[in-house]
Amino acid sequence: MELGFLKPLFTRPGPWASVYIETTRATEDGAKVQKLRERSIAGQLIDAGADAYTTRAVMERLAHEPVSGTPPGRALFASGAEVVLDVPLAVPPPAGEARWSVLPHVAPLPALRGDQPTCLVAYIDRTGADLELRQAYRRENMGQAQGKEWQGRGHRSIPADRYEWHYRNRVENSWNETADAIAGELARRWPESGADLLVLAGDARERRAVHSRLSEQLQAVTVEAENGSRSPGASTAALDRDIARACEEFSQNRLRRALERFQMGRGKPGAHRASTVDTGPGEAAEGIPAVVDAARNHQVATLLITQDASDGGRPVWIGPGVDDIAVQRGEARAMGVPRPEQARADDAVLRAAAAADCDVLVVPDGMPGPAGGLGAVLRWSM
Repeated sequence: MELGFLKPLFTRPGPWASVYIETTRATEDGAKVQKLRERSIAGQLIDAGADAYTTRAVMERLAHEPVSGTPPGRALFASGAEVVLDVPLAVPPPAGEARWSVLPHVAPLPALRGDQPTCLVAYIDRTGADLELRQAYRRENMGQAQGKEWQGRGHRSIPADRYEWHYRNRVENSWNETADAIAGELARRWPESGADLLVLAGDARERRAVHSRLSEQLQAVTVEAENGSRSPGASTAALDRDIARACEEFSQNRLRRALERFQMGRGKPGAHRASTVDTGPGEAAEGIPAVVDAARNHQVATLLITQDASDGGRPVWIGPGVDDIAVQRGEARAMGVPRPEQARADDAVLRAAAAADCDVLVVPDGMPGPAGGLGAVLRWSM
C-alpha cells in the first residue's frame, strides 16, 4: 500500500480522533446495529478526552453513511472539529475502535484497507480504446485513445483479386496506426495515473498488438485480460474476476520480492551494530531502533508490518516535524525538539514513511517477517 493519501494528516497538529468502525448492514436490524456502533464510538471518544466539537464532527459523518453500497468498514481521522480523512476499508475492523492521541492512529490501516493495486484498464478495439482507472471502491473515466479513422467498403462486394492485397494492406496499416496511438496514449497517461498495474482488455489480436508496442518497463506491469469489451452495455463480471486475479497475483509477487530482499539484507546472526536489533549492515532494518533510524533518514523503501506487531505499541518520542522521531527522549532533545511527546512506534514510523513516499506491506500470519513485527527494506545499505 502506498502511503501518499495519508499526508493530509501530518500537515496539522493534533490531538487526533482515530475511528475504525464496521459499516455493513446485511441483517434486517442493520440500521439499529449501526446506531449502537456509533454510540459506542462516541462513548470511547468522550472517555478518551476528545473535545465535543471533534466528536460531533465524527458522529455527523457516520450518521450520513449511505445505507446501500457501503464498504465493509471505514476509518475516520478528525482534528479541530473537522474530519480530515475518511477511508473505506476492504475488511471490517474486528471491533469498533476510537482513540484520542497526539498522532493519528494509522497503524491498523494497511491490514484493513488491503493491498489491492490501482489498475489502469484499457478497453481496446480496432478503432481505439476507453481508459479507466480502478481503485478500491472507485472507478474513474480516464478518457480515450483515438485511432486512425478509415472506412472500409461497407455494403460493397468483396474486392476483386487484383485489389485484394491493396485492400487488406490498407486495413492492416490502419490498425497498426491505431495500436501505435493506443500504446502512445497509455505511455503518456501511465505516470500521471499513479497506477500499479496496466490491464489490456478486448480481442486477443488487438490486445497483443498494443502490448508489443509498449516499453519494456511498462510491459513488466501489464497483463492481458481474456474478457472485457468496449461495446456499450457489455457485462464486466468476467473482466472483474480477471482483474481480481491479476491484482492478487501482483500483490503476492510484490510481497514475495520484498521479503526476499529483506531476508537477504538482514545480515548474519550476531553481526550487530549499536543502532540495530538483530541485524547487521545490509539493505534491511529490523527492530525499533533500526527502523526508527532508517525512517528518520528517509532510508526506507518498503515498510514491513506483521499482522500482530508486538513492537508497534512501544512508545517512542516525537516532535512536530514528520522526521522528529527518536527512541529516547534525550535523543529527541538533541535533535532540536524542545518538548518531545510520546507516541506509538508504528504510528510515528508510518508518519515518517508517508512523508518519504514509502510503501507499506503487511506480512500475513504464517509467513516469516521481521522480529517484533516492524522491519524495512532500505533504499541503500546501512
